[in-house]
Amino acid sequence: MSDPCLTVVSIFTYSLSFGIGCLNAATVLHAQLLTNLMHLPQSLFDTTPIGRILVRFSSDVGVLDSTLPHVLRMGEVAFFKSNLVFCVFIAITSFICDLSPQLGCWFAAKVLHEALLKGVLRTPLWFFDTTPVGRILGRFSKDVDVLDTSLPQQISDWVYCLYERFYVATSRQLKRLESISRSPIYSHFGESVTGAPTIRAYRVQDRFIHESEEKVDFNQVCYFPGIIANRWLAVRLEMIGNCIIFFASLFAVLGRETMNPGTVGLSISYALQITQTLNWLVRMTSDVETNIVAVERIKEYAEYTQEAPWENPNCPVPEQWPETGKVGIVGRTGAGKSSLTLGLFRIIEAAGGSIHIDGLDISRLGLHTLRSKLTIIPQTLIRFKDLNINLDVLSLKDPVLFSGTLRQNLDPFGRLSDEDVWAALEHAHLKAFVKGLPAGLNHQVTEGGENLSVGQRQLICLARALLRKTKVLILDEATAAVDLETDDLIQRTIRIEFKNSTVLTIAHRLNTILDSDRVIVLDKGRVVEFDKPEILLQDKNSIFHGMAKDAGLV
Repeated sequence: MSDPCLTVVSIFTYSLSFGIGCLNAATVLHAQLLTNLMHLPQSLFDTTPIGRILVRFSSDVGVLDSTLPHVLRMGEVAFFKSNLVFCVFIAITSFICDLSPQLGCWFAAKVLHEALLKGVLRTPLWFFDTTPVGRILGRFSKDVDVLDTSLPQQISDWVYCLYERFYVATSRQLKRLESISRSPIYSHFGESVTGAPTIRAYRVQDRFIHESEEKVDFNQVCYFPGIIANRWLAVRLEMIGNCIIFFASLFAVLGRETMNPGTVGLSISYALQITQTLNWLVRMTSDVETNIVAVERIKEYAEYTQEAPWENPNCPVPEQWPETGKVGIVGRTGAGKSSLTLGLFRIIEAAGGSIHIDGLDISRLGLHTLRSKLTIIPQTLIRFKDLNINLDVLSLKDPVLFSGTLRQNLDPFGRLSDEDVWAALEHAHLKAFVKGLPAGLNHQVTEGGENLSVGQRQLICLARALLRKTKVLILDEATAAVDLETDDLIQRTIRIEFKNSTVLTIAHRLNTILDSDRVIVLDKGRVVEFDKPEILLQDKNSIFHGMAKDAGLV
């Protein structure tokens, strides 16, 4: 095979193997990140901005897929090219390398040697009685040799390493700072898109635009020092390279009587190449260490502490677990009612104590086992700190609806027949509404159910609960967004369809829990009352009696 063909095959093989290797590495890291993210505790998502997570899957993965392989490839090319140039440069200018330390350090070596000789000759005689002769000879032999040859050769490499270490340590932190400052941009943009109707309703578009511009400006403030640091490195690398060329030219002029012009020209030509190659090598090495921050950030989430196992074979669940019973849960705002439901689903792990359902400690169950037995119809509530000024704090607990058909939202896995779905819609008092839709069950639901009213979303969640037929149903103020007539119909449906299930009702209307077997009254995160509703109503000193009196029930 001819040389050009061999070169083409070698380059193709190298590029293909390198690309496959980078692709496999990126795939493994992305799979680890995604898998671990699916197992992370829910508390992480409450404390971590969504933009920070999106950056891991967008910017950092982009660096991993494109920037880092390119930098690595260019770094390898610069490394091998610098080695090649080094070999040629050393082979051609070896005698200059031997001559340059002698000429460059001749004055310094002469002064130091004379000072050493004068000092030894004028040393008192007792010094020679206590100092071995070999130690003195070492000063005149090895130490002087290091001063004359080794030290001048290592100065250039030391300066390169010094600048590289200083630059890499700084640029790595600047890169991390720039990545962190990018996360609020994603978070603010996502929140602005989600809350666009509310923002327009309160006419605060200018304020949100201004906040977005401030976050972008802050990101640019963090990005600009990285560019400046890059220019700082470039100026100093060019200065070192120019010094190498200068001394190569100087020593060539000083040794013109012993060298021919061709050798001088070739040595200076390779000195120019080695300067560029060394600069490129240092830059690519620095870029690799800087961009490796993306790998570090991905591995941070990929190795984050995971939530409890999904299945626990050592703790089997009885088939009829849990038994029936209806419990109402009431309390003032902030008493901890919704937090109790989060604890039941183990979205928030118990900091102390334990939660038992029918005598079974739920902390010993696998998460899938536990959550497959529970169904929740959440509340839909928007709270503002200050409707006139502050729209930043939104407490949203919307029923979960995803983009797709209405049937897919009711039966995501397609396990039920249309008759079952229509029966559930009828019990949820949605059958007439769905029949009136042009596409019926194939009606397209937008992301989050934005094309449905709040009450319709809750009724869809009720229909979904009817189809799941779990043993525990949790109603977290589930009828807060419907009218009183629909509320009565829903309560009647729940009593009939879930008569063999445990129903926990977090109520804002006390009349919906008066027929419960027990009532829990929460205050400041503690259970202060627990008894039958009729007994609590008879106690005029109870909190429940006071709440019923305020509601006009007694």
